[in-house]
Parts: sequence; structure tokens; C-alpha cells
Amino acid sequence: MNSKRMKEFFISKNFVRRFDRELNSLSSAPYNGGLSKTKGFFFMYVDKNYSGDYRLDCKEFAVKNGLKDFVGFMTAVDIPKVLAHSKYGDVEVYATAGLSNLETEAKNFGSRNTINTINTINIALIIDKGLSVNGMVNAVITATEAKAKVVYKRYNATGTTSDAIGIFCREGREDWAGHATEVGKEIKISVSKAVEESILKWEEIKD
Repeated sequence: MNSKRMKEFFISKNFVRRFDRELNSLSSAPYNGGLSKTKGFFFMYVDKNYSGDYRLDCKEFAVKNGLKDFVGFMTAVDIPKVLAHSKYGDVEVYATAGLSNLETEAKNFGSRNTINTINTINIALIIDKGLSVNGMVNAVITATEAKAKVVYKRYNATGTTSDAIGIFCREGREDWAGHATEVGKEIKISVSKAVEESILKWEEIKD
């Protein structure tokens, strides 16, 4: 396998997605997160008892595999078994879900109960439109609401304690990506489908 020529591929239990061109990125990813330019992203597998230096470990993975200027996410779920992909209109979504550390609100005084493992929900959206930074932030809101709705229906929670998201798109002037816009509707549909599919896969393999 010549991974340099492939758009998406696995390296052991890790998933890599290359872009056809450099895109703008806005993400909460642990590696190269924030606002930047990127050539792709990866979902990196770690053991459920992982306690290492995530910045260093992601960097070493990226350097070893020639993934320069990539955004990196981490998870302790079996990525090849739970990875889900959805495409609707101009929006393409990749998601991995592990829900053993769901965050739920306790009934008394709004305190929170959490299970401290490193399962998480990672969502990466590739949007084939030119968005401004405003539009990218709006896309994060729309995608997060869609994810939360899916999780809430099944588990009465809105996510895990360590969810991460990435928006990847061309630079542009579109400031809006909410539910009333066409791209917002596409985000809602594609994120909902990918997250639900990944959750179903995780439910089949969870301990």
C-alpha cells in the first residue's frame, strides 16, 4: 500500500484522511488544534489506560508517518471497528464514538458525575464551501447540537467528558452555517448519521 497516494487509509488502528488541497481548520483537537491551515487529519489510537504526553505522542506519530501540517485527534476505542463516514450535499463527516465516559448532570445542585476513561466522540467535518471564521464557528455549533441530540436520545446525555471536533473548509466569506442555512441542514444530517452509526458500532464491541 502506497499511503502517500491514498486519500484515506489505516495505519494499524489509526485512521488518516488527506485532503486534496490545504484547507482552513478550526478544531479542539489535541494536536494542531485551534485555527490553522491543514493538509488532513488523523484519529490516533491509544490504550484505555493512556497517561502520556499527548502533544509529544501525536507529534511523533505525525512525523513517523509523514503527516506534516495535519490535525490530530485521540481515542481509546478500536477505530477501525467504530469509524463511521457520512456525506450529504457539500458536507462529509468522519466520526468515532466511545461512550464509557458519558457526562451526565446529577439531579442535586447541577453537579456532574463522570467516569474517567478516555473514550470520546471525535467528529471531523470536511465542508466543500468557502466559510469565514464566523461561519466555521457557526458550523461547530450546528454539528455539536446534532451530536448532542443523537447521544441524548440513546443515553440521556449530550456527550462524553472529552469530545473533540474539527471543521475543515476552503477560505471564504460565508458567515452562516446554522440550521436555517443549506449547509447547516447538511451538517445536521451528515453529523447525525455518522455519530449514530458509530455509536451502534461501539455498542456491538463495548466491554
